[in-house]
Amino acid sequence: METAMLTLVSFDLCPYVQRAAIALAEKGVPFERRDVDLDLKPDWFKAMSPLGMVPLLQVGNEVLFESTVIVEYLEDTQAPPLHPADPLARARHRAWMEVGSSILADIWTIETTPDRAAFDAKIVALRDKFQRLEAELGDGPYFGGQHFGLVDAVFAPAFRYFDVFDRFIDLGVFNGLAKVQVWRRALAARPSVKNAVVTDYEARLEAFLRSQSSWLASRMG
Repeated sequence: METAMLTLVSFDLCPYVQRAAIALAEKGVPFERRDVDLDLKPDWFKAMSPLGMVPLLQVGNEVLFESTVIVEYLEDTQAPPLHPADPLARARHRAWMEVGSSILADIWTIETTPDRAAFDAKIVALRDKFQRLEAELGDGPYFGGQHFGLVDAVFAPAFRYFDVFDRFIDLGVFNGLAKVQVWRRALAARPSVKNAVVTDYEARLEAFLRSQSSWLASRMG
């Protein structure tokens, strides 16, 4: 069992940091959190991060980067397991984690593009992906059923964006998707998910959205 002190290097709005924070909380692993300003990256961070991005996980004197690598490392070293034991089910969960990453890329475009056509195209793409998820989900409340997994840790930060979007615009992404909506609510209620962000996260996200010269910002009033 890993005993080295863990430090999660983070940024307050980063959904990939949230994945790692959720996994650490679900496994009950103590860790320190060290925030950086990505607009004014300190020298120690530049030296530590090959891609100049968060999250980073410091494990003693070693540094891991990329959120998928970090959560898989935690899965390899910390109990309880958050992946299914069956190899085929585990591979399926990992594949859907990649879909979760693609959804975050779609959301970034929604947040930042000034182009209405590009915005609308990403809404269609999101709707399609969540419809596919609706077909994959079982009885819930989580992706794999009763047990929270790493795939849930990936999707929870994506769903969190819509808590803010819903205040200003009805994107219609989840209309008619009953299982996805149950899943979204279950993740939002999970303590590890709630505590993965700062207490004023929604206000910070709203401020970021308003700062963009985007089509979405123009609809926020």
